[in-house]
Amino acid sequence: MTKSELIAELAAANPHLPARDIEQIVQTIFHEISAALARGDRVELRGFGAFTVKKRDSRTGEIVAVEEKVVPFFKAGKELRERVNHQDGAES
Repeated sequence: MTKSELIAELAAANPHLPARDIEQIVQTIFHEISAALARGDRVELRGFGAFTVKKRDSRTGEIVAVEEKVVPFFKAGKELRERVNHQDGAES
């Protein structure tokens, strides 16, 4: 699902809200999650999962050296894992 598809789904589920307001809400949520991760904070959405940043050490290979960097990391929550693994009609 793309961001525009998410906005369209939310707009369809909430016809009383203008699409531009829904777009602003989605943009704001993504911006705040990104800003928190940029500060090194952890973002936890109960039932969904947690976003954190992890430090990757630098390493030197024979061909190229890779500098140290910080990368975003997502760990799915229990409810999300269960929902993905036990979908209606899915084989176990």
